[in-house]
Amino acid sequence: MSLSSLKCVACKGGEPVLTTSEIEKYLEEVHEGWQLKHPPAGGPDKITRDFEFKNFLEAISFVNKVAKIAEEEQHHPNIYLHDYKRVKIDLYTHKIGGLHKNDFILASKIDNL
Repeated sequence: MSLSSLKCVACKGGEPVLTTSEIEKYLEEVHEGWQLKHPPAGGPDKITRDFEFKNFLEAISFVNKVAKIAEEEQHHPNIYLHDYKRVKIDLYTHKIGGLHKNDFILASKIDNL
């Protein structure tokens, strides 16, 4: 079953973050543009992807589509619009301070846009 066919489930605080092997498995199931980031100073692991569009309006349209999916899934990424036509998306589960299966489900749904 593909990740994009799954629904994000409400995450409770105290759930474990994904293991390295689980992260590697899920990374194989999403677009190769998603990269694992290990922030300095003990911050949470994240997956991140950069997108570039033809112009500002296409970038904004994409951001709005991501927002709609995120709201439907009740799982909200950090979205950065920069250089007028570039969008960066960071995914991690705030409640557990790291990566959860939900992050990869949402990444997969974003890939389908």
